[in-house]
Amino acid sequence: MNARPEIKTVHSVCPHDCPSACALEVEVLDEHTIGRVYGAKQNTYTAGVVCAKVARYAERVHHPDRLTHALKRKGAKGSGEWQEIAIEDALDEVAEQLLKIESRHGAEAIWPYYYAGTMGLVMRDGINRLRHVKGYSGMYDTFCVSLPWSGYIAGTGKLAGADPREMAKSDLIIIWGTNPVHTQVNVMTHAIRGRKERGAKIVCVDVYETSTMKQADVGVVLKPGTDGALACALMHILFRDGTADRAYMAKYTDDPAGLEAQLKDKTPEWAATITGLKMEQIEDLARMIGETDRTYFRLGYGFARQRNGSANMHAALSIAAVKGCWQHEGGGAFHNNGGIYHWNKTLIEGLDVKDASVRWMDQSQIGRVLTGDKAALKGGGPVMALFTQNTNPVSVAPEQELVKQGFARKDLFTCVHEQFLTETAAWADIVLPATMFLEHDDLYQGGGHQHIMLGPKLIEAPGECRSNHDVLVGLAKRLGAEHDGFSQTPGQLIDHTLQESGWGTVEELEKVHWIDAQPEFEKAHFLKGFGHPDGKYRFSPDWKSAYFRREVTNYGDCEAMPKWPTHWDVTENADAEHPFRMATSPARNFLNSSFNETPTSIEKEGRPELYVHPEDLTDLGLEDGQKVVIGNTRGQVRLHVSAFEGVQRGVVIAESIWPNHAFEDGRGINTLVSADVPAPVGGGTFHDVHVWVRAA
Repeated sequence: MNARPEIKTVHSVCPHDCPSACALEVEVLDEHTIGRVYGAKQNTYTAGVVCAKVARYAERVHHPDRLTHALKRKGAKGSGEWQEIAIEDALDEVAEQLLKIESRHGAEAIWPYYYAGTMGLVMRDGINRLRHVKGYSGMYDTFCVSLPWSGYIAGTGKLAGADPREMAKSDLIIIWGTNPVHTQVNVMTHAIRGRKERGAKIVCVDVYETSTMKQADVGVVLKPGTDGALACALMHILFRDGTADRAYMAKYTDDPAGLEAQLKDKTPEWAATITGLKMEQIEDLARMIGETDRTYFRLGYGFARQRNGSANMHAALSIAAVKGCWQHEGGGAFHNNGGIYHWNKTLIEGLDVKDASVRWMDQSQIGRVLTGDKAALKGGGPVMALFTQNTNPVSVAPEQELVKQGFARKDLFTCVHEQFLTETAAWADIVLPATMFLEHDDLYQGGGHQHIMLGPKLIEAPGECRSNHDVLVGLAKRLGAEHDGFSQTPGQLIDHTLQESGWGTVEELEKVHWIDAQPEFEKAHFLKGFGHPDGKYRFSPDWKSAYFRREVTNYGDCEAMPKWPTHWDVTENADAEHPFRMATSPARNFLNSSFNETPTSIEKEGRPELYVHPEDLTDLGLEDGQKVVIGNTRGQVRLHVSAFEGVQRGVVIAESIWPNHAFEDGRGINTLVSADVPAPVGGGTFHDVHVWVRAA
């Protein structure tokens, strides 16, 4: 008998847009093939756990529909008629078109457009080096972080918080506005450890009964966009019942007396009317917090995807300061650790040649940009060329009808660098085949934890697939774009960035696989002062100075924002024409649109469905499983309804993101989402949508 070939297991990092950024152990079967993927056991955050969709990553790497050769459109835009061309010829044509457009319309007519299809610092952010060298238009990335980050930083002054591993040392863990069972499974690893080892209670606050809520001890299902009202009532009760930590607030916060006065009328009765909760639910949760010093607030992204999202994030965060939870191990709050890494990405991004006068355009408004909206174009001329990496706007961007109109323009040249023929790639003039994370070197940071991690190249890419870096280098040479970053390998860029940022060398990182960058307890818990100049937590933030992105100053209407935590009623509320509020929450087996081409993910999800309360179905004269049309002024979408008791009446949930072709008429759920600009700094309002529901 032939001996079974030895399977080599090698360390890597999951590159996808999930705060867990899991440290991985990957089975490498040969130079072209991987087997099973596991969470790295020795990494103290990943702790051997990885989500099911990444565990079966071989399905994606070795998918028969993967792009392996460059394609050139030969039919009408969107027709699906292609011819294969050599990768070098494709790069020649892309460069020729970009130079022609630059000559005729100026460099700002070209818009490099990217996002979080990979979270690697080299492969994701290197596109900015080409942008800065050439003076192409900038992209303001608003899909995900701008609303929650600005709300969090408004309070703490820094994007950091209590070590998320401390959930295992907590007595009460409040998972607020996130569904980690679907989107960041390692949160549950540490929360459940706290329950097993300490008897900690887990509370889940969300707009529907999520998979996370089913694992919690207490579930709180409120109406979308009303988190600020709940937070205010909880703080009102802490002050009322004498469980607020006045000594802590006197030392560490800006104006506790002003906050207490502001909260005087924010009673449980007031909040119950707004949130749809029972007063007893609010009182019980406040009592749990009041009795528990080691209360850990794990604050997610989802609840901030509202027009009042920044204000709601700040309000929920403020509870930890009122109670003084920050003083205790296993207490405090956490959202993202981006502020601890102090990266110097000058070489990766070409920051040394950045021209601040070049316009920035909102990625969420790509539909408006491509259809000539003057405000979205920031006073400049039309976009005549789009170069896209790591994102799929024809599926994931708001206002899909406008997005599709823009991509269909005959005078728009579009190049898409992708792993699959996505909805966006289908509209391109040139499609370039991209590597996956196991086929190139990259550097990663944890968003939901505290590790710097190396993801080395483990296998060879199929066909003519090229990494983002290699494509950028190839284009730079053809475009006459000169910068030191284009003459270096990914490994050299990683080494330079590590050294310039104070994290050692790439050789040192190769030996240990990851660096635990978590600050010491007192710093992480802000016991040496919060991030504002006076060291105080801000109950009353100056929203104009709370921006996490200084280059977008006054992007939203800060003057309209509340001066204190409250319920800021600016959401797209239900009305007579649109009686339902909808959230487009992430499905378990998809991650944005990254896994919606793999067979197992599609099989497990079944079909696009709209979760509707059974009593609402009865009032609408609809039956469970019936096909319906949902819509608003932005468009209509067809899908099936599913009777679901785990949601308040008047609220519907469409777990996503399904590819557009999964819907009967090819219109995906983001057809219904607005690209309006919420204060203070813009952001995607994917869970702030009103709709009507009718029989199909």
